[in-house]
Amino acid sequence: MRHVIALDVGGTGMKAALVGADGALLHQARRATGRERGPEAVVETILGFAAELRAYGVEHFGESAVAAGVAVPGIVDAERGIAVYAANLGWRDVPMRELLGARLGGVPVALGHDVRTGGLAEGRLGAGRGADRFLFVPLGTGIAGAIGIAGSIEAGAHGYAGEIGHVVVRPDGPECGCGQRGCLEALASAGAVTRAWAAASGDPEADAADCAKAVESGDPAAVRVWLDAVDALAAGLVTALTLLDPRTLIIGGGLAEAGETLFTPLRARVEERVTFQKLPEIVPAALGDHAGCLGAGLLAWDLLAATEPTATHDTNPSDADPLATEVSA
Repeated sequence: MRHVIALDVGGTGMKAALVGADGALLHQARRATGRERGPEAVVETILGFAAELRAYGVEHFGESAVAAGVAVPGIVDAERGIAVYAANLGWRDVPMRELLGARLGGVPVALGHDVRTGGLAEGRLGAGRGADRFLFVPLGTGIAGAIGIAGSIEAGAHGYAGEIGHVVVRPDGPECGCGQRGCLEALASAGAVTRAWAAASGDPEADAADCAKAVESGDPAAVRVWLDAVDALAAGLVTALTLLDPRTLIIGGGLAEAGETLFTPLRARVEERVTFQKLPEIVPAALGDHAGCLGAGLLAWDLLAATEPTATHDTNPSDADPLATEVSA
């Protein structure tokens, strides 16, 4: 059975899969990055993990993977296949395409930014399926975005398109890691809510999930923290929809797990702020933490289609359910 290797590399852990031509997850596995042992160890862990996945495919599906896709955080030069910078991994200018290709016997390797790769999967297989224009915004430790246009993700001229987290929404706000003040990421990410709720509650161990639970129980301090973040998020999203005019706005990441505790006030705040803009449908992401692996798999199939023009696989499946197959741990 033809398949590709898909790797989604995070700061502390990796998710991996073998992905079929219809987007189905044929096998899944997870592993720690080993970043405590240094950046070179992380690279070696990735290469070894990929080699194990290749061997699994040979054993269980009768053939080796025909390509590989890998999603990484930070700054990515996808065209050259280089992970330019990832602070949480200690990386600078890692030639990931070359290294993975060599370890996997010379198969084509696609490299992508983690959020844009997840957005590709949400657009083709998840909450954005059927939308000609969408914006995917995961609310995690930070905030980034993926701009979807006709089944593809717009990376921009230099690979930085979609960095909505660094739109300034409150110029007098807290300092952001990027050096500006009042960025959306510094006010409305899960990390920002965690910091605000830890301070407001007096519990240094409290996090954004705890804040959401306190909101649901009616805690007034939690409500203030939560709505302050929602208001900042709405301001940033309205700026984005003013520029991009998406048909669908997909919200994912840790904060989206709060469900309507987030979405009900967020939809209301966005609607209050729009004037001439068309209000998009605001929906939760559908693929959860499968999105990165599925997106990396799609990158691999897309690359294979470009290098093998006569291939018959479908790189833009519309009917397959990628999560409906048997998954191995």
